[in-house]
Amino acid sequence: MSIATVSRILNSTSAGYSEKTKKLVMEAVEELRYKPNAIARGLKNTKTQTIGVLFPDISGMVSSELLHGIEKVTHSLGHSVIVCNTASQGEKTLDYLKLLSEKRVEGILFASEEIKQEYYEAIKGMNVPAVLVSTKSPKHPLPYVKVDDRDASYTATSYLIEKGHEMIGMISGIKEDPIAGYPRIDGFKAAMKDQLGNENPPVFSARGFSYEDGLIMFRELLEAAPDTTAIFAASDEMAIGAMAAAYRMNIKVPDDISVIGYDNLKIAEMSIPPLTTLSQPLREMGEKATELLFEALKTSKPTQSIIMPHQIIERESVKVLL
Repeated sequence: MSIATVSRILNSTSAGYSEKTKKLVMEAVEELRYKPNAIARGLKNTKTQTIGVLFPDISGMVSSELLHGIEKVTHSLGHSVIVCNTASQGEKTLDYLKLLSEKRVEGILFASEEIKQEYYEAIKGMNVPAVLVSTKSPKHPLPYVKVDDRDASYTATSYLIEKGHEMIGMISGIKEDPIAGYPRIDGFKAAMKDQLGNENPPVFSARGFSYEDGLIMFRELLEAAPDTTAIFAASDEMAIGAMAAAYRMNIKVPDDISVIGYDNLKIAEMSIPPLTTLSQPLREMGEKATELLFEALKTSKPTQSIIMPHQIIERESVKVLL
């Protein structure tokens, strides 16, 4: 048989061969244990069937949930994923973008981090579509998939107020962070001002959103505002850290103090007590962002951004005050 005939069969082209011919070729493939060379295919048709994904912290639970959704869609479409852990470092991010360009990835998913000018220029120079997930850029025309962080934070704070809490404090990540820092703080402050007339509620900001940050910020908040009855944590990991700190200080959750988190990670339902939290659909966000990226690959046109819904997941860490 000709090379062209075998190629059409292996690439599932519908015309140019009979079912008998296809059967013979597939029998030979099985007998020889033949596997297509993806690199060679990519060199020939300039399609590597690979996308690049950049995370600031691949070990984080948020990244894990997003990646689950990304891989689900990518693999269903016959593509592979190259995952890059940037550690929120500019030089490392640029190095990874250079690597992804050399690997001839067909598209970029950029997650949970601010898009700096040099990142945008590097992506633009690659001449491939890019979609942001769990982040957005007010400066650059890149489509995104995310929850409205300010609105979600307002919702979480309103929930505590509806349960009768007025002395509410917040523990946050980096307040200058334009993605998950400032917007969540702004939503908290807006709810406190609108509904309680409190224009200066206590907010304590760490350098991140980790369990360890929650441990430290909980103590600092209570030292400054000992009458606090409820805490809004800007991530579930921080909330679990806050509850651990409360346990060590012999403070009972929710009897002595209530805690609400943000994300609805798996650990939220595993904690003791189970954590009430603001849920953002992370896996679905990963799926939607990937679908937008492949849509852009097909049409070569910019795609629309998507704001995903959020909701309160009630468990047992918030007490109703009469």
